[in-house]
Amino acid sequence: MAKQIKLVKSLISCKKNQIETAHSLGLRKIGDITNQPDNSQTMGKIKTISHLVEVKEV
Repeated sequence: MAKQIKLVKSLISCKKNQIETAHSLGLRKIGDITNQPDNSQTMGKIKTISHLVEVKEV
């Protein structure tokens, strides 16, 4: 299984670690979508920026 992650809110005024987490997932601007493997590392990143993204099972 994989997760489809979409950035739905702006990274402006976010903490530095949240911006770096979004960039590590390949999310740079609103509307960007990436597919990531469903593992503990990805889930930790999603948890860090959960208020900024939408997540779907692929």
